[in-house]
Amino acid sequence: MPDLTPREHPLQHTEVFHTREFQHGLAGSDGHLRLLSYNIQIGITSTRYRHYVTRSWRHVLPHLGSFDNLNQIANLIGHFDIVALQEVDAGSFRSFFINQIEYLARRGNFPHWYYQTNRNLGKFAQHSNGLLSRIAPHRIIEHKLPGVIPGRGVMEVQYGTPSNPLVLLLIHLGLGRRARLRQLGFVSELVNQHRYVVVMGDFNCRIGSPEMNVLLKKTSLNEPADEMHTFPSWRPNRNIDHILVTDTIQTRDIQVLPFTMSDHLPIAVDIAIPEEIAL
Repeated sequence: MPDLTPREHPLQHTEVFHTREFQHGLAGSDGHLRLLSYNIQIGITSTRYRHYVTRSWRHVLPHLGSFDNLNQIANLIGHFDIVALQEVDAGSFRSFFINQIEYLARRGNFPHWYYQTNRNLGKFAQHSNGLLSRIAPHRIIEHKLPGVIPGRGVMEVQYGTPSNPLVLLLIHLGLGRRARLRQLGFVSELVNQHRYVVVMGDFNCRIGSPEMNVLLKKTSLNEPADEMHTFPSWRPNRNIDHILVTDTIQTRDIQVLPFTMSDHLPIAVDIAIPEEIAL
């Protein structure tokens, strides 16, 4: 049995070397937060299925083009308040030993950044999920997801007060349906512990799939919009990246962005901060 014991995540903080005005102003000042979820494929651009073969070496070896890709990603995410990243390297040979989460935080001027390494291959690869935030959370907990093959996790991020938090669950689910059913059962239990919850990330499953139906049936999460196709980025026909909220949170402007720096497209949403939440 895998170890599913949650553990507190050490908070990290970056110095902000440059300041700039954002179109939406100070994060949360208008009563809304702009959220983005993006599987960045460790900075590898894919625009054809054949690139999974011809560019496969970039998953294990460093390439200078990744910095141009990361810089463009930083320009995009800089317009959001909270960003969830999947398939990010936390510092290994293939990323020039640079923590890509920290790199994007500095380039995007995010004062708070956090990461969860779910598959640690030492100097060869640091498979991670990341969070970039303009607001300091009061608590972050790492959970390991169940599965035959270890290497999947949930990052639970709590904003506001401990007694009444706004909770973000950042996920990247497995490729197998049986694993996803177990994993979303676990996620359902986390969702039901709080009133205000956002679940965001790469689900690797579509709306209407058995595993998605289990999640929606067991929780008060609203069903996502059906037309939000994010994969593959060059001809999107699958809605496998999602941002779901409980029925206690109002949303607007949910959209998939035509930004083809990965094999996924980013998905964004604007949420209203509940009046009971003191950020």
